[in-house]
Amino acid sequence: MNRAKAMAACLAASLLAAGCGSSQAGSAGGDAFSFAIKSDPGLLDPAQFHNSATYTALSLAYDTLVNIDPDGRVVSGLAQKWDVKPSSVTFTLRRGVTCADGSPVTASTIAANVDHITDPATKSPAIGVVVPAGLTAKADGTADTVTLTTPEPFSLLLQSTRYLFMVCGKGLKDRSLLGSGTSGSGPFQLTHALPNQSYTFTRRTDYTWGPGGATASDPAMPASVVLKVVGSESTAANLLLSHQLNAAQFAGPDRARVTNVPGVTTTVQANGTQEFFFHQGEGHPGHDPAVRKALLQAADLHALGAVSTGGTGQRPTGLVLQPSPCPGDTVTGHLPDFDPLAAGSALYTAGWRQGPDGIRAKEGKRLTIRMIYGTSGGEGMAAAAEYLADAWKKVGVDVRLRALSDAAYDEVEAVTQDWDVDWVSLGVTLPTQLIGSLSGPFPPDGGNFAHLTNATYENLTAKASRLPGSSGCALWERSESALLDSADLVPVVDKTLTTAAHNATFRITAGLFDPTSIRMTGGRK
Repeated sequence: MNRAKAMAACLAASLLAAGCGSSQAGSAGGDAFSFAIKSDPGLLDPAQFHNSATYTALSLAYDTLVNIDPDGRVVSGLAQKWDVKPSSVTFTLRRGVTCADGSPVTASTIAANVDHITDPATKSPAIGVVVPAGLTAKADGTADTVTLTTPEPFSLLLQSTRYLFMVCGKGLKDRSLLGSGTSGSGPFQLTHALPNQSYTFTRRTDYTWGPGGATASDPAMPASVVLKVVGSESTAANLLLSHQLNAAQFAGPDRARVTNVPGVTTTVQANGTQEFFFHQGEGHPGHDPAVRKALLQAADLHALGAVSTGGTGQRPTGLVLQPSPCPGDTVTGHLPDFDPLAAGSALYTAGWRQGPDGIRAKEGKRLTIRMIYGTSGGEGMAAAAEYLADAWKKVGVDVRLRALSDAAYDEVEAVTQDWDVDWVSLGVTLPTQLIGSLSGPFPPDGGNFAHLTNATYENLTAKASRLPGSSGCALWERSESALLDSADLVPVVDKTLTTAAHNATFRITAGLFDPTSIRMTGGRK
């Protein structure tokens, strides 16, 4: 998986707001809030993410310059105000912010974080995805400001800083401390870690600089947050229902076990889009737009999405997770209707004739599609791949499926490029995060893994990138639709997550906690 896609996967690990109920796991105020994560966070250095669990853990202990509220609006964080220009944003910092070790957080602290991330020696996966290439930081300690500047205008630079966790104190001087600890200014700090078991974060009652000025002084906030590593959703459901967890998230069939249970509140929301790409390099069937569009006509995308998600998915309306800075519907009307007869006719017109075995060929070459998908997608993705293969076989395509582990997937997708259709699950929070995967240099020189060459997309994103904030939304939305019009990628279905909560309310968006929103709501039983 290329770097941009890996970063997107981490950013899109979960997307939802949780409800409330009652649980034995804790009583109002002072108790621990326990939350299940599916894998060990690993290295806790914000400049080097490991997986989605890493992002969840970091969001408890670290602050960012700004935050995003549930409606998608930018609100304060470490910065109390900001001045946005096409190629820069100047942040005026809050006074009195301190690191967990008591040291002050200043403009130079912010600049040092940016300098570290942008240093080529760091090899941070954030470069080119969250952090634009060439970003620089200039601190003014007297004015308590820091200015982030890009060589060229970069849209949504302000919003991108929501995903830049700021290290402070001892960890800023010695990042080796971040291998198993935290050094941030957030409302919680890591105080106990049992790798592959649990991570305990203790509340800082002196914290007063949360989103929009939120504090950590509310007595209903938990004294600590415990992230428990629970790899099995079935096990997580058992722990939740036996009141040994306050909350967990479910993407599979176990969500049914925790829904409509007295005392458990559940919320369902979209969590990334399942889609497929055609490899458009020379010699691949997808190089011909007529083939791509015919194969889309041959597939019932609605039914395909239902198979993939077991009927729990939602119709996609865009390529960016909500709340998006540009929430328009870029999908409706830009994908062809299901029409197998028209698909066969289009392939015939493009020169692909059926042979005695029913497989089409052109100039002696059979119409063969090598499709890859990840085994980590579970039975749903495997069933969807089989469904899609069957639909294409009916119009004369020789489809060869290949299920790959995550490790093998990275090698095949980006290095050997031994595929024609790539079935993936992606989720990004800003349209700028897509550019490196959907345009520019091909592997090994860049992240454009499907060899896309959509001039309309490139022109529109180049123009949109020069417009600050939402002023470029019309261009960003047209650029997404241009990809669909050319059948460069095909958003099939939005996956959903169910968050089940006992005795707690909280907000977690795109895998990131709003830690100051966590409240314990009931008594022990």
